Amino acid sequence: MSNDDKRIREFAYQIWESEGKPEGQQARHWEMACKLAEAEALAPKKPPKAAAKTAATKPKAPAKAKPAGAAKVLPPGEKATEKKPRAPRKPPVA
Repeated sequence: MSNDDKRIREFAYQIWESEGKPEGQQARHWEMACKLAEAEALAPKKPPKAAAKTAATKPKAPAKAKPAGAAKVLPPGEKATEKKPRAPRKPPVA
């Protein structure tokens, strides 16, 4: 089996899974996978990130300090340990 056939098989499997694993759709999935593999082969290749950087690029400026009240960015699923300060209440309107 060639690399092209393996890639088409991978695409067809991904399509099959994404559609909820329906039965009797092999030919349609294979055709879609062939088109995806062909488009992938024709797409221009991106150079690796390390090769894209050259010595001619400017060095980055040092990062600016964050303001004292700046919020810390947390990964999804983690809760902040510090609570935000509440805004003062407005007096009732008479």
